Amino acid sequence: MEKFKVKDISLAEAGRKKIDWAEAHMPVMMALRKKYSESKPLKGMRIAGCIHVTKETAVLVRTFMAAGAEVSWSGCNPLSTKDDVAAALAADGASIYAWHGLSVEEFYWCIERTLDFKPTLTLDDGADLIFTIHNRFPELAKTIIGGTEETTTGVHRLRAMGNDGKLLYPVIAVNDAETKWDFDNIYGTGQSSLDGIIRSSNILLAGKVFVVAGYGHCGKGLAMRARGMGSRVIVTEVKPTAALKAVMDGFDVMPMDEAAKVGDIFITATGMKDVIVKRHFEAMKDGAVVCNTGHYDVEINIPELEQVATSHREIRLNNDEYTKADGKKIYLLCRGRLVNLAGAEGHPSEVMDMSFANQFMSMLRMKNEGAYMEKKVYDISEEQDQEIALLKLGTMGKAIDKLTPEQVVYATDYSAGT
Repeated sequence: MEKFKVKDISLAEAGRKKIDWAEAHMPVMMALRKKYSESKPLKGMRIAGCIHVTKETAVLVRTFMAAGAEVSWSGCNPLSTKDDVAAALAADGASIYAWHGLSVEEFYWCIERTLDFKPTLTLDDGADLIFTIHNRFPELAKTIIGGTEETTTGVHRLRAMGNDGKLLYPVIAVNDAETKWDFDNIYGTGQSSLDGIIRSSNILLAGKVFVVAGYGHCGKGLAMRARGMGSRVIVTEVKPTAALKAVMDGFDVMPMDEAAKVGDIFITATGMKDVIVKRHFEAMKDGAVVCNTGHYDVEINIPELEQVATSHREIRLNNDEYTKADGKKIYLLCRGRLVNLAGAEGHPSEVMDMSFANQFMSMLRMKNEGAYMEKKVYDISEEQDQEIALLKLGTMGKAIDKLTPEQVVYATDYSAGT
């Protein structure tokens, strides 16, 4: 049996060119590859990964392989796989099961195939791989040392599992690293989601009312970038402190029931289901554009959108037009899936450089320490966070100050007065 299934293996050369571009813009990852390609510290490890198959992910996969690991990969979203990149990985010897446009059944079939070689480490984006192991193949957990999780949604769910004593092996929350969520989530999501909106609609953002649901790190990046493009930004929130931050950052804040009446463009970034529902669709004005950049497609209640529509057609790639009984139209982008990946290319390579460096370093930590760790979710160490940030600064030609020995002492000297 072939150890891959992709859309079209003949796309491999085009995929390699994209990977070459990413490698040229991911200097931290390339430094790690160079450092560990001789010692091969991951030799003997079998890494099963379930994460968006993009050119940046390919750099991570290649680096794992260079460090000695066997890998088997699937996409973590039915619409996020870049078929040429998947073909390039397959042609270059990686085990990969991923193609754009998966059905739900195919999606889980692909995940299951990555488990055929009985992994020793897992890497997740949304925790679907870990949930598949726990729910369907718990016996595999006996030989799994540990795993990592890339996203806010996945980390929240895995922490809940850990708190309930249901987690079968330790997991490192890569998402919670400062060098991940303060860069990947803010700058990556902000830029790439607007990229997906523009590619899918070619709509002018200047002068539009842009509604951001959720003011976490992703929502913050979205609001900042939309304002920079000339939009008037409205934020909807359920958390008082997050809403207050949005107000202090200069954005309007109101409930979605109010925002639905005035918004031109809506994007959800909450990780919660039913953020935009039937009554919101009914209130929206003609031409409203609706999309999602949260991990799952449940933030926009698409069945209820279909209920209020009298007709539906795909009007352009990744853009579905729904006409209501009153003749007003709503445009749903990327079927409610991640607009930045389904409609564009995902985060720029430069920010994924740090996120995936955290993934790589976390896999090294799990290989060395996982057998002794409790079955719970762990944070990235402060030392790793700062090391990766310093490496990134160095690749950008930036230097910083260092505390003197006297300053180090002073920082914890509680006897020092005014």
